[in-house]
Amino acid sequence: MSELAILGGSKIRTEPYPVWPVWDQRDIDAVTEVIKSGRWGGYPFPGPKTAELARKFAEMQGGGYAVPMVNGTITMEVALRAANIGWGDEVIVPAYTFQATASAPMAAGAIPVIVDVDPNSYCLDPKAVERAITPKTRAIIPVHLGSNMADMDALMALAEKHNLIVIEDCAHAHGAKWRGQGAGTIGHFGSFSLQSSKILTSGEGGILLCKSAEHAALVASIIDCGRPHALGGGGDDPNGLAAQGGNFRMSELQAALALVGIARFPEQARQREAMAAYMDEALSEVPGVRVLPRDKRHTTRSFYRYIFAVDPETFGVEHDVLCGALDAEGIECWVGYAAMHNYDLFQPQQTRLAVPSAFPQYFDFTSMDLPEATRACEHEAVWLDEAVFRCGPQGVDDAVAALKKIQRNAGELKQAADELRKKLG
Repeated sequence: MSELAILGGSKIRTEPYPVWPVWDQRDIDAVTEVIKSGRWGGYPFPGPKTAELARKFAEMQGGGYAVPMVNGTITMEVALRAANIGWGDEVIVPAYTFQATASAPMAAGAIPVIVDVDPNSYCLDPKAVERAITPKTRAIIPVHLGSNMADMDALMALAEKHNLIVIEDCAHAHGAKWRGQGAGTIGHFGSFSLQSSKILTSGEGGILLCKSAEHAALVASIIDCGRPHALGGGGDDPNGLAAQGGNFRMSELQAALALVGIARFPEQARQREAMAAYMDEALSEVPGVRVLPRDKRHTTRSFYRYIFAVDPETFGVEHDVLCGALDAEGIECWVGYAAMHNYDLFQPQQTRLAVPSAFPQYFDFTSMDLPEATRACEHEAVWLDEAVFRCGPQGVDDAVAALKKIQRNAGELKQAADELRKKLG
């Protein structure tokens, strides 16, 4: 019998990793309090729980004006609208990220310009950004991906040189810091998701950090049906700033859950960061595995998923086969996103932006050359679930043991995968 679990052998890890989201009586009590209050929704905005969440989240990230809202895609769209970016404006986005980063500009009427990523971090490559800037460019949306942060020094320098708005996509980076400064507080805006799989969650939800009080007031107006809001987004104010808006408010029930999550967050973040450093060292001993180097300016690492790269020729199998084998060994993992020009969730051709009378030239995916993102998505990247890093050294040891076991049997696994592919055509 094969040693590999995917081929009938025994698993390395039989005990499940810790579940997510974490919950206890505090969550039940928090939601019960809101239910009994009778104030469940988001109107008037902000409600008491939502206002408290805004204060505490800004404190956690170390600055800015926080405006909670319905999700972490609307956050980016609203940031663009508050910055007066829209129809026909260009917004530079990375090729390796969830489709929302590129879809949000389109929702605001802008054009996502997709550029390649840095092979060392899988985050937006500043050199590729500089090459993509045109007179129509109005904004950059860098994504802090997995367990890394984009090079904010280089990107902010480009933004200042070309008078561009920077919206940090921090859906993976709650609590992370660059040169001691919180993710989302470096650019003009910081977009955070509180979706159910994120490391701070309210089931669904988002928070937008704004650097200026004026932007925060406009953002609050946009998500509150256009009602005028005071500077800083602090509340409905007839003398405040107003913009055309819709109902994108966060509910009090969501805010209550997020507040309990913030109370838990520091200890969870410490666990993940310590075990990520332990994983860095352990993986460095596995041939064919490349640890994505941590930039020294990335002073606090907080992450949604831990990403490493494999060299298929040295390791012995492609990353998708490896992920399947790791899952069978009880190690929760994923191959990651598809590159944006080959992503079935990103279909701009189905919108009016791509019709011949608008901007079809931006959406000719067959002509896009994105070698680093393509290599990561199709051959290299392995994403480990954050739960691996919340159960002490044993969780990491089991993952590394499974990797070594798969590598010992890579020839057998590759042969089985090749045979299966032939059967499937």
